[in-house]
Amino acid sequence: MNLDTLILGVADGISYAGLLFLVSLGLTLIFGVLGVLNIAHGSLYAFGGYAASSITSFAIQHGTESTPLLFLSLILAALIVGVLVGLILEMGLLRYFHKKDPVIKLLITFAAFLIFEDIQKLIWGTSPYSAGEIVTRLGTVEIFDVVYTVYQIIVIPSIALIAYFSLNYFLKRTSLGRQTVAITHNSEVASALGVNVNKIGTIVFIIGAIFGALGGALAVPVSSLSPGIGAETIVVSFTVVATAGLGQITGTLITALLIGLARSIAVYVAPEFEVAIPYIIMLAVLLVRPNGLFTVAQSRRI
Repeated sequence: MNLDTLILGVADGISYAGLLFLVSLGLTLIFGVLGVLNIAHGSLYAFGGYAASSITSFAIQHGTESTPLLFLSLILAALIVGVLVGLILEMGLLRYFHKKDPVIKLLITFAAFLIFEDIQKLIWGTSPYSAGEIVTRLGTVEIFDVVYTVYQIIVIPSIALIAYFSLNYFLKRTSLGRQTVAITHNSEVASALGVNVNKIGTIVFIIGAIFGALGGALAVPVSSLSPGIGAETIVVSFTVVATAGLGQITGTLITALLIGLARSIAVYVAPEFEVAIPYIIMLAVLLVRPNGLFTVAQSRRI
């Protein structure tokens, strides 16, 4: 592998890792606070991408020339999808199974995922959707002798880092965030101390849903979306979360970067292993650390 190929692989990996982290962040946040492994999270990614493509296409067709406005349309699509679908899932469905077995919750979210897949086809059909105009308008940057798009090498990683630091600030520095952490440790004690567990749960679920939708919205300018993308996304995101350890935010960032770089470099070195790389990494980690790479061992309660 020459230097140009290595640079290209690293740039691809960083861009892919940014998108993967956003989706995995929402997944691990929801599980860490609510204990729900949300299979329907993949549908949020798909809905976010399709909605972003539709909104940007509408804006371009009606003469919008402002690149910042087109970029904001991606964020707007993620917010709309995250809030609406998040509310439907949490308040309209999962809240009624709050005290049920985790396996029941898993099956409920899987059923929701299947329904959302059909709704997605009903609204947008089976044709691929994309929104490449934004990438073209933002231009390119040259890294040594490799030309790469500004959107992929700067915009996507920057938003991923902003999401990471914003979530950490929310959890550690705000009253609502500290209540969220209290619920994570012991929801019954937090409730007895006056914390509105249902309200916090809804807010956290919506935040996690927005992250999932944001991943799809940011992906649509650089890739086309088609039916089945939600299933593919949730599987790869789960490998990140499982490898890092469920509920580990910083671990999710590091693991997403590791898997993103490994998968992208494999495209140029050993393309036959590209799809399998995330699962090989997950298997290798879980054989050594069954609870995940960054999970802290808990002392046994007597």
